[in-house]
Amino acid sequence: MSDTDSFINEVSEEVRRDRLFGLMRRYGWIAVLAVLLLVGGAAYNEWRKANERAAAEGLGDSILAALEQDEAEARVAALTEIEAPDPAADAVVTLLAAGKSLSEDPKATAEALVALSDRGDVPMVYRQIATLKAAAIGKDGLATETRRELLDGLALGTGTIRVLAEEQIAYLDIETGDAEAALTRLEALYADAEASDGLRQRVGQVILALGGEPGSDVARQADGG
Repeated sequence: MSDTDSFINEVSEEVRRDRLFGLMRRYGWIAVLAVLLLVGGAAYNEWRKANERAAAEGLGDSILAALEQDEAEARVAALTEIEAPDPAADAVVTLLAAGKSLSEDPKATAEALVALSDRGDVPMVYRQIATLKAAAIGKDGLATETRRELLDGLALGTGTIRVLAEEQIAYLDIETGDAEAALTRLEALYADAEASDGLRQRVGQVILALGGEPGSDVARQADGG
């Protein structure tokens, strides 16, 4: 009886093995293809990362080489000739070039920054920085009404850009002779939870220069008036 059971087990094992080999012959290419796809995907990722790293290093070297030029005009020219690999990198190069060209041609610099802020392919953070820098150039760059319009748009947002825009609006109020509006805005900004320590220190100094007292607005509100 045991010999019969053993024989049956061996036959069953052979049948299962034959069936397995048949399945492998029929569908084995799928497993091979899956392995090839996995290996190929990993290789592609490594190649892509290596290319991105090389592009970033090349961009960094180009920027450093441009900034090492002796003359400001030469630095700007070298920066504008850099071929950035993507819109974000191009925005960084444009912002750097704007910083170098500001003293030479503030109006053209402001216009270049506004053009950058209007580019839909550039990440929002760079567009906001470009807008803020354009408005902060002053009357030698853009018209007063244009600067206020740009800053009002930024002040509707949140975070660091908002409080920096509020600061620039206050300076614009001072520039246009509305010291009272500037003082009110600066006092509110001094108490703003999103204001950094550095910003609060700058604002406090301007409040003192305008004849106010940093934190006095908060004290009045605490006293109920």
